[in-house]
Amino acid sequence: MPSILRSDSPKATNFQAEEDRLFVRSAARSMQVLSAFHHADRPLSLANIAERAGIDRSAAQRLVHTLLQLGYVRRSADDRGYLPGLRLLDHTLDTLRMDPVVQKATPVLLELRKTVAERVDLSLFDETRLIYALRMQSKRETFYATLVGHSIPTFCTAGGRAVLSAMSDDAVRDVIGRTPLHAYTSKTQTDPEKILDAIRTARREGFALLYDEFVLGEVAIGVAITGRDGSPLGAIHVAASLSEWTPEDFAHQAAPVAIEAARAIVGSL
Repeated sequence: MPSILRSDSPKATNFQAEEDRLFVRSAARSMQVLSAFHHADRPLSLANIAERAGIDRSAAQRLVHTLLQLGYVRRSADDRGYLPGLRLLDHTLDTLRMDPVVQKATPVLLELRKTVAERVDLSLFDETRLIYALRMQSKRETFYATLVGHSIPTFCTAGGRAVLSAMSDDAVRDVIGRTPLHAYTSKTQTDPEKILDAIRTARREGFALLYDEFVLGEVAIGVAITGRDGSPLGAIHVAASLSEWTPEDFAHQAAPVAIEAARAIVGSL
């Protein structure tokens, strides 16, 4: 069954429920309402929610009322729109505390952060994107950048290319073929074959090195975290400023300790 809850496509509704007798459409619509808040930058009106969720206004009204009563949606301070409810944080906590990769990675990344004294992140693999599950910031970071749950593309980020390097070329081509290859900066590589070449380099070297492709002025190392069968689960990212490091010096400093950290996590799973 195709995913309908991807943060990059909150309006997706083609979940083919007709072929699945166990599929509960009302539950799916409730999740579509919650997914309507993905990437929103202000409280949403009922009409906004209906449009973004791909449902009619009447259904949106009933679902929002139900979720409001349960605490999964709340009114905005000016009472003119809706925001995600605090009870969603209970589920975020459940996701993080019960995920085996997050459990094993947390103490390892705390030590890695002390060693490199730069930003260290853990992300989890979700095909065309990675989702940040842990963020250990440097002194330069902003409040927004500290929040978990952000998703980033796999094709133009260090962690993403590291994760893709754990897959076969055919599997990588499939992921790239389903990814909108947006140019996030003037240096973002969007040619599929050149992206594949960079992923092959990461496969040979055991880490991905990226700079200026996703964030201008940033250099990052990515190392894949895999299951015992070699399948990708997530990635470690170590990122720093190009005003303080050359890419070569940063790779020399950060890559060995990031690779060691990833091995420690994989070995403990």
